[in-house]
Amino acid sequence: MTGDFSPATPLAGRMMVAACILLTVAGCASLPDAAQELETPHAQAVAFDTARGPVSASKSAAIIEKLERKSGDSDILQKHLAMEQAINADSPLVLGNKLVLLQDGPATYQAMFAAMRNARNHINLETYIFEDDDIGQQFADLLLERQAAGVQVNLIYDSVGCLNTPKEFFARLSAGGIQVLEFNPVNPLAGNKKEWLLNNRDHRKLLVVDGRIAFLGGINISESYSSGPSMRSARKKEAKTVGWRDTHLQIEGPVVAEFQKLFMDTWTKQKGPSLAEKNYFPKLDKQGNEIVRAIGSASADPRSLIYLTLLSAIGSAEQRVSLTNAYFVPDPQLLKSLTDAAQRGVDVKLVLPSHTDSWAVFHAGRAHYSKLLRAGVKIYERRGAVMHSKTASIDGVWSTIGSTNLDWRSFLHNDELNAAILGREFARQMDAMFARDLAESDAIDLERWEQRSLILRLKEGVARIAEYWL
Repeated sequence: MTGDFSPATPLAGRMMVAACILLTVAGCASLPDAAQELETPHAQAVAFDTARGPVSASKSAAIIEKLERKSGDSDILQKHLAMEQAINADSPLVLGNKLVLLQDGPATYQAMFAAMRNARNHINLETYIFEDDDIGQQFADLLLERQAAGVQVNLIYDSVGCLNTPKEFFARLSAGGIQVLEFNPVNPLAGNKKEWLLNNRDHRKLLVVDGRIAFLGGINISESYSSGPSMRSARKKEAKTVGWRDTHLQIEGPVVAEFQKLFMDTWTKQKGPSLAEKNYFPKLDKQGNEIVRAIGSASADPRSLIYLTLLSAIGSAEQRVSLTNAYFVPDPQLLKSLTDAAQRGVDVKLVLPSHTDSWAVFHAGRAHYSKLLRAGVKIYERRGAVMHSKTASIDGVWSTIGSTNLDWRSFLHNDELNAAILGREFARQMDAMFARDLAESDAIDLERWEQRSLILRLKEGVARIAEYWL
């Protein structure tokens, strides 16, 4: 079972969780029929929202025309806009946002700490992993400090992701007045829900401060992320490990309200206690010029919006697809989407881990390399770091950052959260970041790959058997 287990997670714990899943899950969920979804004609026009509400049809058309002039590729932009609007009609494209691209743990934690220290009303934090280590203690101390100062802190943590975090750690937070909610508790007798949904995890990483600033991406609360790719971990027991390469996003502007709604929705569905009355949805003014859509997917949803959005973006690609991801175990539809894009002349590049914290996922993903390489997809493995970033940049006009891995678990079993960004300016930043990762990666050559050892092939075969559950 994947989902950002830290290097400190004991193998026995992973095996226990995996065994419980296999024994307790009654049936298998299935991915939506992407071909049918994407081929269905949609007549709904592309619409935008601002801080003042929905934009009129005439103004939306003017915005699109302006975007086309900037991009220089009107047909490509129109395709991406139309496909994404058809899939995410209920989630608005919001104008007027300011974005800060955050690379790796140190920069991300610094920005998050600064925002939380300035909190005056509330802090909403949702995370998969919250470890009781130095970084975790820094977060806990700051959250308790702000709670004592009258700032209401509400925390959602995932039960499996925090399997190794002592209950006393969260008890201390609760005793300090913080509202703490455990997502789908491993203990079937805990929680307020009638169903025991051990296989459905909250993999989101979201921080909303005062309803005005949001952070999301791939970074958990763990000492594992406290060093960048070129830095060694400060912990003695991890002295021989490399740092983690990850990406997060800081957002200010009207779209923060959409991320706040997703936090509140999770709190309600998990039957959390009544929240203290705070100003969770303040009036939000324009902060920048970025166009952002908040996309949340949950295991209970009949269709994974993040999955369909990504497939539609790859399917609409005409020039290039640049992906970085931590856990790459593509289902047949994603595999076809990538190979089809390469075969129609799109420059498809994947930057994946050269080593990882999940043996099974690593080899299950590599089992697909030959097919991808033969179709013209270019694969690179990041050296000198644990690649944990989950990003996409397509055609220089569409980008996404979030918690979603390219595997069955993220698309079917997890609650995930991504931001989709429309515009060439931010895409340039994404492409520059991708180029830096590419420079630190080794290309996988098809001829050499086909000569890999029998041992590696056996590992891939064994891992693929369980790829649905990883």
